[in-house]
Order: sequence, then structure tokens, then C-alpha cells
Amino acid sequence: MSQQQSMISKREAFFKSEAPSTKFDPSLRERDGKAEKQDKPLTSKENGHGRFPGGRMPGSRLDPNKSLEGYVGFANLPNQVYRKSVKKGFEFTLMVVGESGLGKSTLINSLFLSDLYSAEYPGPSKRHNKTLQINPTQVLLREGGVQLKLNVVDTPGFGDAVDNSNCWEPVTNFIDSKFEEYLNAESKVNRKSSPDNRVQCCLYFIAPTGHGLKPLDIEFMKRLHDKVNIIPLIAKADTLTPEECRDFKKTILNEIEKNQIRIYEFPDVEDEEENGMLKKLKERVPFAVVGSNRVMEVNGKKVRGRQYPWGVVEVDNLQHNDFLALRDMLIRTHMQDLRDVTNNVHYENYRYKKLANVSATDGKVKDGSRKPQDTNTADSDPLTQMEEERKEHRQKMKKMEAEMEQVFEIKVKEKMQKLKDSETDLQRRAEQMKKSLEQQKAELEQKRIAFLEEKRLWESQNKGDENMTLKKNKKSLF
Repeated sequence: MSQQQSMISKREAFFKSEAPSTKFDPSLRERDGKAEKQDKPLTSKENGHGRFPGGRMPGSRLDPNKSLEGYVGFANLPNQVYRKSVKKGFEFTLMVVGESGLGKSTLINSLFLSDLYSAEYPGPSKRHNKTLQINPTQVLLREGGVQLKLNVVDTPGFGDAVDNSNCWEPVTNFIDSKFEEYLNAESKVNRKSSPDNRVQCCLYFIAPTGHGLKPLDIEFMKRLHDKVNIIPLIAKADTLTPEECRDFKKTILNEIEKNQIRIYEFPDVEDEEENGMLKKLKERVPFAVVGSNRVMEVNGKKVRGRQYPWGVVEVDNLQHNDFLALRDMLIRTHMQDLRDVTNNVHYENYRYKKLANVSATDGKVKDGSRKPQDTNTADSDPLTQMEEERKEHRQKMKKMEAEMEQVFEIKVKEKMQKLKDSETDLQRRAEQMKKSLEQQKAELEQKRIAFLEEKRLWESQNKGDENMTLKKNKKSLF
């Protein structure tokens, strides 16, 4: 029954807001937190009749006459964790990034109902020095006995220069330095509880141009989406009509998907009511917000808003802007999930990269031997890096296969050319031999004819000599 009541209160808190009667005073919250009792006595409904067996709270002395069957005591573990968490307090680091004049300081004051930026400590847009420097601000907030140490990191001067090349490097270096501090602290032999200053969320303010993201917006989010949870905001949404705001949101989401930018994704839940709440939150991304701490009276009701000649824009009104949805998501429902994603995803990716670099150094890999493309893959998560390595291996195999085919074709062409050359040479030699044989045959034929002529002449001469000899012999006989 208590769980159903808590779920109903959550749903009502999401769609309703209690407007403050006057401008919020942080000292009042601190006094209220101190005055509120942290350990309330159990009511009769909770004392043994509904929640705990035996009629007593776990951890208290049980009646010896009562039976202990069916009760061990570990049902008190959530209470132990709760008391420990309340005693220790919570830490949250929020980074705000955007051009000057988009209402970053006003929105932060509106979110936490405290003057983080005041006349003594003005916001980034009201400072004289607007160079891109990281300025963290710490403030201790108390509410209902719970203590929150809030670190707000602002980036004055971002995007205000004529040449904004590499203006995101101070931001990425700051995030990496906080990861490095946390890694060094937990890697020491004597580990002590050190403050967690890792950036858990980055609110990126987009100018309400109505024309989509600027190249600087795209490049910045692509550089940081693997390091921090990015939540895009449309600043000063009261300058857009509802139709323009809806079209602008669709354009931004399409460009984010087109450029493969990973913004913070809401976790999946099994409860149907929470799923309905998450669905409504997802429909409002990117959040179109308006910030103001000025209290005014509208229809007999005091609200925070901005006065215009045509009317009042109420900050805590979901029909006017998404400030209330952003505050509920960031503080009431998803602050712990932002911390978990930072610790389990972004920090683990950084830790994996650092340990991989250390192992490569231990393997006697020179500092200058890394390729430029290795630094890009090292910035991504392990699964992405494995996929890129697999693609790179496939590309190398295709390249080697193409080179082998090219070499094979070249060798085949060379062999064919050699065969053609040898065939041509053989034909030339055969023709030469044929010509020489025909010439020799002609010479022999001429010699044979000359021989036959000489033989005929010789025979004719010999016959004449024989006749003369025979005649002489006959005369001598007679």
C-alpha cells in the first residue's frame, strides 16, 4: 500500500508544482532541514501490524514468547543503507556549457532554489574576463535532513571568440583530469575516502535560433559524448512559439541522430506507470527551458516567472516550458542514474584506456610509435574500440588480398609476355633457319648443276681422247 502511495505521489509531483510564496531563501531550507527529525518513531500502522513480523521493527528486541520462524533480519538492510547515506551525504557535479547570454546562471539558481550566482559572485556572462577557463563552484545544500554537496562547473567565454577552433579542449582536459584524480586516489596503497569530483552531467545550452545546431554545437557534443552525460537544452525558450519550438526540437534530434551523437538515455524500467513518466520525459528532449527567480502574482497566485507586455511566462508551468520536467529528471528521479552511468560507463572507459596505455608502455612500446588513429579509438568505449579494430583488420585483409591479386596479375602478365617473346623469337629463328636452308638448297642446286655441266664436258672430252687412243692403237697393230 505504501509503495502505491509513493508511486502516486511521484506521478503527481511530476505534473504538479508548488509555487513558492516568496523568493527562496537558502537559510530557510537549512533551518528546516535541521529542525526536521531524521529518526521518526514508527506509527502503529508500521509498528508490527503491516511491515514487520512480530509487531516490532527489525533490530529491536523481540519478545521471547514470540516465534522467530520466518524472520531473519535482513529486511532491515535498506534502513541501514538509508541511514548511512543520509549521514554521509551526496555529491553531484554539474557542468554548464553554452554561449554567453543564454541564461545559464539564472537556470542553475532556479534549479536548486539558491543564489549560487549573486552580485558578489556574478555569473559567467557578467564577468569582465571571458576567456575560456573552467571555474568550479561548490555549495552545500540541505533539504529534509539530506545533505547535497553540489559542484557547478561553468565555462565562461565558450563560443564567444572569433576563432573557436579547439575551444572544447579545456573542457575535455578538465573532465579527464577529474577522472585521473579519481583513478589515482583508488590506485593508492592506502586508499582513503576522497571527494568524487567527476563530472556526472553536462547541460549544453543551445541558442534558440530555430535553424538547427551550429557546427560548434555538433563538434563539441561529438568530442564529449564518450566522456560525460550530455543533456541538450534549448535556452530562452520563451523567444519561440510552441510550433517553432516543436519544429526546432525535431530538427535538433534529427541532426543529433545524423551525426551519431550519443546523449543521455533514460534507463528502462518494468513498472508501467514509470514507463509512462519516462515516455513523457523522452518526448520533451531536448528540454526547452526558461529560468527566473523573480516571484510575481498572477490571478491571485504567486509564481516564479518572467513579465512581458503580453503576459507572464511561468517557470514552473509545463505548458509554458520544460523547466519542471528537467528539474524532476535531474534532481528527483535520475540523479543517481547519472552518477551510476558516469561511474560504470564513462569512468570505466577512461580507466580501460589508461590501463591499456600502461600495458602498452610496459611492453616497451615507444611513445612516438602510436598512430594518430589509435588516439581516436582510445577515446571510445571498449565495444566500440573492438568493432573499430575488427573493421580495421577487415580493411587490412581486403588490402592484402587486393595487393596479392595485383601481384598475381602482374606476374601472369610478365609470364605471358615472356611466352610471347619466346614464341616470337622461335618464329624468327625458324624463319631464319628456313631462309638459310633454302639458301643452302639453292647453292647446292647450283653446285649440282655446275657439277653436272662439268661432268658432261669431262665425259665429252674423255670420249674424244678415247677415240683418238683407239685409232692410234689400231694403226699400231696394223
